[in-house]
Amino acid sequence: MFDTVLVANRGEIALRVMRACRELGLRVVAVYSEADRDAPHVAYADAAYLLGPAPSAESYLNIPRIIEVARQAGAAAIHPGYGFLAENAAFARAVADAGLVFVGPPAEAMERMGGKTAARQEATAAGVPVVPGTLEPVEELGEVRRLAEEFGYPIAIKAVGGGGGRGLRVVRSPDEIAEAFASARREAETAFKNGALYVEKYLDNPRHIEIQVLADAHGTVLHLGERDCSVQRRHQKLIEECPSPALTPELRAEMGAAAVRLARAVGYVSAGTLEFLYQDGRYYFLEMNTRIQVEHTVTEHVYGVDLVQAQLRIARGEPLWLRQEELTPRGHAIECRINAEDPLHGFRPALGTVTAYQEPAGFGVRVESGVRAGYPIPQFYDSLLAKLVVWAETRPAAIARARRALADFHVAGVATTIPFHRAALAHPVFVAGDNTVNFIPQHPELVEQARTYAPPPAEAPDEPDGALATPRLFTVEVNSRRFGVRVFGSAPAPTAGPAARPAEANGRRSGPRKAALAPRVDGVISPIQGRVAAVRAEPGQQVEAGQVLFIVEAMKMENEITAPHAGTLSEVRAQVGATIEAGGVLATYA
Repeated sequence: MFDTVLVANRGEIALRVMRACRELGLRVVAVYSEADRDAPHVAYADAAYLLGPAPSAESYLNIPRIIEVARQAGAAAIHPGYGFLAENAAFARAVADAGLVFVGPPAEAMERMGGKTAARQEATAAGVPVVPGTLEPVEELGEVRRLAEEFGYPIAIKAVGGGGGRGLRVVRSPDEIAEAFASARREAETAFKNGALYVEKYLDNPRHIEIQVLADAHGTVLHLGERDCSVQRRHQKLIEECPSPALTPELRAEMGAAAVRLARAVGYVSAGTLEFLYQDGRYYFLEMNTRIQVEHTVTEHVYGVDLVQAQLRIARGEPLWLRQEELTPRGHAIECRINAEDPLHGFRPALGTVTAYQEPAGFGVRVESGVRAGYPIPQFYDSLLAKLVVWAETRPAAIARARRALADFHVAGVATTIPFHRAALAHPVFVAGDNTVNFIPQHPELVEQARTYAPPPAEAPDEPDGALATPRLFTVEVNSRRFGVRVFGSAPAPTAGPAARPAEANGRRSGPRKAALAPRVDGVISPIQGRVAAVRAEPGQQVEAGQVLFIVEAMKMENEITAPHAGTLSEVRAQVGATIEAGGVLATYA
């Protein structure tokens, strides 16, 4: 048993876990990086501790520091959320070795199912069909070419330790293999610290179906139906629904039984998800996510089970209180991921500060969010800001409710995927339930339809003059623990000097308006802030319009930066590993 839980994550999933803990009477401890000092999950927790000076994602990967904080805070259990260390068997083992409870599967089960090739081997042994492909990592380009000839194009090169579409490249011809292999390995090493890759046949037009399982430490394994996660960009999900409009009750039972069989075979405990591809009436095991998933919410609404509380109760040693015959779907749920991305420009990451934030409400509407008004979006983490989840008695009613809620969801200061969701849920293909993983590429008209829902650009307001309102709130850290301080009374008068107000020149305030007047540069400009992951440009190089010259990584996504027009490059200013600001010059033309 435990009475305090450290949540080793951030954003909306940290808040989701904390709320579940509170409802079970558990105390919650937050951890945070420098970039997350003012994040909502930090303020919500009973206690919060700084992980380290680095503002990047590395802070949340510091296993010794997380365990140290757990001991310091009196937390006997650690919940990893998803992402970061959630599927890291070494972390689960380190937590157990420290005498703490890991709220998730045993390290051994994670190792058997966490790696994609290992999971394919386990599925094959359990009699669960898999997509044709390798059962071991592939090291050489020659082997990839041989496998492509054996399976037939297209093929998928995938990260062994991957997930969320990262480290995945689709190859449709032999001349694409070398670049796809290098790009997949680079992204896999960055995202998962594991550059191992494998190859499988790429199905052209499948649905992405996943089965939710729960397993206790007493041998009981159950499934809670399926989710349809076919609306994706860059192989990452945008819209999920439960149940799938494509599955019959018979097929649901068959796929659920296969998922239970595989989970039981590897000694799985806790919540987990088995992902499948479904095409032409056949299903194929893809991978297992040995953690709670972003889209667990839609299953909760349709099956009436709090999956995060179930994780916690299982971690406390409780036997499952559910029976398979009791788990039947009721109604329909849809989740829309509200990401800081610009759907009008290829879903590129959108950094900035959330200047205004208003969530929708009403019957059957739920929002899981990790932001608020005034919150700056860090570049170091993924782009998920919030999740909009709706439930209704029927799928058409759920679509109507989601469309209304999206219209009521207002986020200002950064571009979001809300306009895309409004267009997608109104599209006749989605309404009919006929969408596959190719929904977005097959329907380019979605961009123009999304444009009609995009909010007009707004000028940033001038900073207010005068004294600050009272009371004033501050945060301080003592021995890396965060405390809130409230100060009453008038603010001191601003002092003279450059720190008092934004810099001014010739009586005009500097900032975006002044920057807009700066002379234009004939060059390759980065539209986003991020880290330069690859450089394919050299001084004196002749380039064509649209040629990929740089790869910039932002919010855990690789973004191709292309030549705006043909010409000869004069200067290459960016190097691999450098940080570039939005609007920064990567290279210039002669």
